[in-house]
Amino acid sequence: MKIREFAVEQWMNEYEETCRYNLAETCVRSLTTGELLDLSGRREEVLAELDATPLTYGPIPGSLRLRRLVAGLYAAQRPENVLITHGAIGANALVHATLVDPGDHVVAVVPTYQQHYSIPGSYGACVDHLPLREENGWLPDLDELDSLVTSGTKLIAVNNPNNPTGALIDETGLDRIAKIAERAGAWVLCDEVYRGVDQDGNGFTTSIADLYERGISTGSMSKAFSLAGLRLGWIVGPTGLLRAVATHRDYTTISVGRLDDLLACVALENKEAILARSRHITRTNLAILDEWVSSRDDVSYVKPASGTTALLRYHAPIGSYEFCTRLLEHAGVMFTPGAAFDIEHTARIGFADDTQTLRSGLHLVGKYLDQLARE
Repeated sequence: MKIREFAVEQWMNEYEETCRYNLAETCVRSLTTGELLDLSGRREEVLAELDATPLTYGPIPGSLRLRRLVAGLYAAQRPENVLITHGAIGANALVHATLVDPGDHVVAVVPTYQQHYSIPGSYGACVDHLPLREENGWLPDLDELDSLVTSGTKLIAVNNPNNPTGALIDETGLDRIAKIAERAGAWVLCDEVYRGVDQDGNGFTTSIADLYERGISTGSMSKAFSLAGLRLGWIVGPTGLLRAVATHRDYTTISVGRLDDLLACVALENKEAILARSRHITRTNLAILDEWVSSRDDVSYVKPASGTTALLRYHAPIGSYEFCTRLLEHAGVMFTPGAAFDIEHTARIGFADDTQTLRSGLHLVGKYLDQLARE
């Protein structure tokens, strides 16, 4: 198997530990273990649980306690519809490995996390891209999707809320996607890793798993729940699919760590407090970003409806890798080049980390853009 280099992850690996202002981070500002314990209101009880936890393998599909809590994030799911994985990245990889065979037809909405087209392509699938367009608010043209899906389509891969744009397909749009898939008997994999931090309402969009019998949702503790260090995610879908996924999983992992499982349970048992914190951060910080973008005539964007990232279009006449590399060198600020998503003259910003870091970083980006304009 040969696979294309993972552009975003290689960029992050190269610079995220050394930059001064990380505006490429995609997680809501991470919680410390102490902050999680404080939010739980059960510090001593949780510490006692940790103290009593044997450091052996945990339940292979994830603990029943955790699977019940994950199922509770959905409208119509049960613990048997949940399989715990090593992050959403592990969840996505397992779904593709389970469903995609050489010669299969896959439709991937792009831009998206690169797994959703590079992995099926590496398996020998025929992958058609459905491009999101800025003039459409980075939302998919569902008539175009309908024209791409044939009777032989095996899988439609969607990312909602979208990375990198923050666009959000509403329930009506998801329902139309489900009907298009149903016509072909296709599966829909919806990477919902940013679910929970919509800019309006309670933060939660309807999940494809609750709308379509062949709908598969992947998620994790990393983004909205601020616990990327747990490396814990999940697949939610039909029980038959999960049995097939488990066969592939046996060859790669046995179980997630017992401590990770336990701390994820603590977090989900206190999801209201954690998500309230996350929505406060994302809504406060997006307002700051929006004010900054509005103040400049050399940057534009479609304001995100959800998630933790936005795709900025800059007007300087240089490619995005050069733009972002020079920004790091001159200002110590890290963006992600839009070319990593195959969209030139853009850069992805993560706006959900520390608010002061965002303010300071945007100020320096403004000075950098001013300098570019003088060159």
